[in-house]
Amino acid sequence: MTGVAGRTGARGAGLVAEAFVGIGGRGPEDVIADGRGRVLTGVEDGRVLRVDGLEEPGRARVETLADTGGRPLGLELLPDGDLLVGDAKRGLLRVTTGDGTVRVLADAVDGERLRFCSNVVALCDGTVCFTVSSRRYPLDRWIGDIVEHTGTGRLLRLAPGEGAPEVVLEGLQFANGLAPSADESFLVVAETGARRLTRVHLTGPLAGTSEPFVEDLPGTPDNLWRDPDSGLIWVALAGPRIAALDRLHRASPAVRSAASRVAVRAPFRPLGFAGVVAVDDEGHVVHTLVDRRSRFRMVTSACVADGRLILGSLWERGIAVCELPGKPG
Repeated sequence: MTGVAGRTGARGAGLVAEAFVGIGGRGPEDVIADGRGRVLTGVEDGRVLRVDGLEEPGRARVETLADTGGRPLGLELLPDGDLLVGDAKRGLLRVTTGDGTVRVLADAVDGERLRFCSNVVALCDGTVCFTVSSRRYPLDRWIGDIVEHTGTGRLLRLAPGEGAPEVVLEGLQFANGLAPSADESFLVVAETGARRLTRVHLTGPLAGTSEPFVEDLPGTPDNLWRDPDSGLIWVALAGPRIAALDRLHRASPAVRSAASRVAVRAPFRPLGFAGVVAVDDEGHVVHTLVDRRSRFRMVTSACVADGRLILGSLWERGIAVCELPGKPG
């Protein structure tokens, strides 16, 4: 990345890169932090990795915890140290980090194979919620869904003791990152294809309903991560707002379908853009950090570890370590 990025309308410092840490694998799509400041991620070849020693990035250590045999995307750390994994090829998985055992929790819903599991969270009562980004396009053709604007994303729920998930919400525009509110009364879902965050009520009189939470983001939201210390939800922006794409989304289905066929065949290279937004449980944007000349591209996740902001990417072969912005105001 470049040194200090510009800001786009929210309080906070610029995005300041400290280091790039190679991890020996491509595409650390989701990054999460454990209680010891270590970062966990999954890469393109199926491995789940743990990165330690980020207080000295040049000496960071990378350990392989498991191999899912698929493509791990979203991760959720459980209290016992195990990991939930949204795997784009195999479905919803549970990984025992001690010995690398991988168990499939769900690979179908209502008889339909889970094509593109994306992100996952676990609630205090043992309920697991996870997203399916697209019912039409697999991960390696993700851009086709973004262009066609299919609205086939889903939010699913696997209740404790149940063997099959249920559909909580569908019709989402490329459902992606997930984060619960502090009291777990609602979930925040990133709709990448609509540049918005959606609130899905889990309890109370509005349970089962949804509404916009944050709209018109300055880029396309990807994974979400709740910081247990600040309570902020960190939103990775995988790409900038593109006016031509906004106009295409208003075109007819036939036009969008034709454009998607071209998009999936064209070589893809992300723009030099890195973006992260932090929001609170009221839907207020607390930080907006954008670098439009970044060397670290396609930021698909962000978390806080050891007092630093860590960025993951579906494109890069490592993670970025950045300064954590100070308190707003």
